[in-house]
Formats: sequence, structure tokens, C-alpha cells
Amino acid sequence: MISDILITICVVVGGLFGLIGSYGILKLNDPMSRMHAPTKTTTLGVGGVLIGSMIHAVSYEGHVSVHEILITLFLLITAPVTANFLAKVFINQQTKPQDLPTPGACKLWATHDKPEHYAASEQPEA
Repeated sequence: MISDILITICVVVGGLFGLIGSYGILKLNDPMSRMHAPTKTTTLGVGGVLIGSMIHAVSYEGHVSVHEILITLFLLITAPVTANFLAKVFINQQTKPQDLPTPGACKLWATHDKPEHYAASEQPEA
């Protein structure tokens, strides 16, 4: 009885997070805001469903399901990394080299000191 309630709560909460993430990706305005909807809420949504599945495996089948644990760990590791890469690509595409802060002692700042980032009239002197 208690395991049924826990399974139901986990699956319903996971489904709600998935629904909120899907709505967020459609309604948020810019790519930086849209990035948070699938990475944050979908991770929690799939995590809730997987936790419900793990509880079901323990209570009804009598074993610990390693597959769900591995999937959960995979999602918890890959979603933030993917969000980080998407943010870096967006920032790299939207930022002009002249808008960046000075690099200090280092003369190369990120990837913006490449020749293809400059117009022909703006080429830095060697």
C-alpha cells in the first residue's frame, strides 16, 4: 500500500515536471531561457519516473534495478554538461570580440581571437 502511494507520487511528480518543461520550451523567449526548461525540468521528470520504477522493482519484483540507477546517473551527469555547451555556443555566437572584457595577461580570450571572427577591416596586427 505504501509502495503504491510512493510509486504514484513519483510518477505523477515526474510527469508534471516533464509537462512543465515541455511548456517552458515552447513559451520562453530567448535560447538562454529555453535551455533551462529541458535540462532542469526534464531531468527531474525522468528522474521521478525512474525512482518510481526503482521502488516498483524493489517492492514487487524483489530486486534492485541497476538499469534505472545507471540511467539516472547518466542524466544527472549529461544534462548540465549539455546545458553548459549550449550556453557557450549561444554566448560565442552573440558576443562580438570588441564587447568582451580585456583578457589581462593572457592575450587569447576564449575562442574570440580567431581570424574568422574579424571583418576584413578589423584584422588585428601581428
